[in-house]
Amino acid sequence: MRSGSTPDRPRWRAIALAALWLTAGGAACAQPATDPARDATAPDPSRRDGYRYYQIGDVSAPRPAPTQAGLMLVGGGEWPREAFAWMIQRAGNGRIVILRASGTVEAQNEFFHDIGGITAAQTLVFDDRRAASDSRVLEIVRRADGIFIAGGDQSNYVRYWKGTPLARALDAHVRAGKPIGGTSAGLAILGAYAYGAMDGGSLVSSTALADPAGPQLTLVEDFLHMPHLQRVITDSHFGKRDRLGRLIAFLARLSNEHKRQDLIGLGVDEHTALCIDARGQGRVFSGNGGKVWLVRAQQPAQVYAPGRPLSLRAVPVIGLDSGSALRMRDLKIERPAFSELYDVQAGQLIRRQPGA
Repeated sequence: MRSGSTPDRPRWRAIALAALWLTAGGAACAQPATDPARDATAPDPSRRDGYRYYQIGDVSAPRPAPTQAGLMLVGGGEWPREAFAWMIQRAGNGRIVILRASGTVEAQNEFFHDIGGITAAQTLVFDDRRAASDSRVLEIVRRADGIFIAGGDQSNYVRYWKGTPLARALDAHVRAGKPIGGTSAGLAILGAYAYGAMDGGSLVSSTALADPAGPQLTLVEDFLHMPHLQRVITDSHFGKRDRLGRLIAFLARLSNEHKRQDLIGLGVDEHTALCIDARGQGRVFSGNGGKVWLVRAQQPAQVYAPGRPLSLRAVPVIGLDSGSALRMRDLKIERPAFSELYDVQAGQLIRRQPGA
């Protein structure tokens, strides 16, 4: 499974979905592909050229409040509700646009019904690169008050969006002072560097450390250009899927290729989000005690070569929880949850004992 293969899974459901449909007014819930009364032989009304389209709420309603810039980096799995409320507030309680390459209306229903406080949500499900140049798609994205990139397979996002008008529209959205967020695969592509999963699988730590210069590390750059993430590579489902080793391998490769030691890895646990405001101040929201892991590969690798396992010493790893604060400008961390050092010896990740 790729880093974004887990579907959207909010934890809360206060009212049965059928009742919510009634209270929403029926007509506001435009979900054409899921209408059980539709003739199965009739054309799919959600189908467009290279994508499907869904909406819910009043897409013509004015935004109630001004927007504010913000980044919401979600590690996947169940949604931390407070983080999504943070993003909605920065979207001026207006219209959220969900971008994805699989699934249908899951996320827009959760935004509109379970979290609430928005005028409408629209979903674009891409299945072809040509949709990233579609004028209707670009207009929906341009008018969005907030954008959320869902989970799935980030290689589809790379194939469909990189180097397209849509990618430029996402950058423009952020420059306009509007929030953007992503979960799982949607998180993976927000950094200046990304694991593109172009190898056809989801790389595990042991494989990455065994040959960080090998072809299975399909790293992508010059895709999206988010503020405060200019030297960052992100990773999701972090603790649950034991991804510290692979994030260190990613940093070793990037440091070697770019001849720099100031790159940063941010790993986010499931049910956890790092939210970064316009000033670059970050805070963690977590529904299950999850962490954000900040990794810095400050030393050149002792062994880095194609076909050879990595050797690297003294990699700092700092954990952040809901009591921590992060300043992205200089990476100053207040009240860290933990601070550790790791060595990599012939591809084996070893945590140093305190005082060693």
